[in-house]
Amino acid sequence: MSSEVTSRDRLHVAIIMDGNGRWAARRALPRPAGHRAGADAVRRVVQAAPDLGIGTLTLFAFSSDNWRRPRDEVGALMALLRRYLRSEIAQLIDNGVRLTVIGRRDRLPDGLADDIAEAERLSALGTRLNLRIALDYSARDAIANAAAAWRGELPPSRDDFRRLLGGRDDSSDIDLLIRSGGEKRLSDFLLWEAAYAELCFVDVLWPNFDGDDLRAAIADFRSRERRFGGLSGTEQLTAAE
Repeated sequence: MSSEVTSRDRLHVAIIMDGNGRWAARRALPRPAGHRAGADAVRRVVQAAPDLGIGTLTLFAFSSDNWRRPRDEVGALMALLRRYLRSEIAQLIDNGVRLTVIGRRDRLPDGLADDIAEAERLSALGTRLNLRIALDYSARDAIANAAAAWRGELPPSRDDFRRLLGGRDDSSDIDLLIRSGGEKRLSDFLLWEAAYAELCFVDVLWPNFDGDDLRAAIADFRSRERRFGGLSGTEQLTAAE
């Protein structure tokens, strides 16, 4: 029997999918070819995630700063996302995957926001995996908007603020944040939710990332001791003496 997405022992893993452009460049291919190969990696990771104990998987697909990229590349990315929504939704539903999208929708190409809403509606009953796609997303903007929307007494509790950040979807804390491609930065991704996330930076370019890479990252995560600002088990024993 599949575990429910809301089960407390399921992990929230977030991934910055980096390296598509470099993958294409190394093969003398146009950058959109790298993004198409990256979509195949998304399929592999989504398929592997539930069996690795992941209940929520948040993928950084398009930053609010990515609008600065060449128009042709942006257009290809948006077209790829539209195709993904239309071609993958049936399989996502069959596999018990609930799809939600976080980020702005008012700047997306005509009809794409409707496609997103329809995919969210069709997959709403999925409980095996909550797949969140961050699209036209900025963590700093999300925090600023949540602060502006708060109407209660100041300061809001952390739980209240987290709910504001979640928008259409509950914004739970991240357990593990992975970045592919060898870079070591957060790039304005889920800054509030990643406050105590374990970080994993891998050299594998995103189009080459697969279930084995995800499994290795989870195994490394499981070997770490998370203290959340407190003491380790050994330090607690020493302090008690």
